[in-house]
Amino acid sequence: MTAKVRKWGNSQALRVSKRLLEDAHLSVGDEVDLIVRDGTIIVRPLRRVRGKHDLRKLVARIPRSHRPKELGWGPPTGKEAW
Repeated sequence: MTAKVRKWGNSQALRVSKRLLEDAHLSVGDEVDLIVRDGTIIVRPLRRVRGKHDLRKLVARIPRSHRPKELGWGPPTGKEAW
């Protein structure tokens, strides 16, 4: 597929076909990572877990000294079976 770089407001844009997005497993609104390697623009989908959070990064922020504790939720309030 060929495309032209076009002006879009104060930016430039490339318009791509729906088929190209489908082949790349992308949808409108997906975030992508753009890099330039040897004068070639490479577009890679960002794979994130549950929206905009990356589980690996979140877990890496937990201090090594953290020890989780059991929480008491109180007595049942309804028809829960314990």
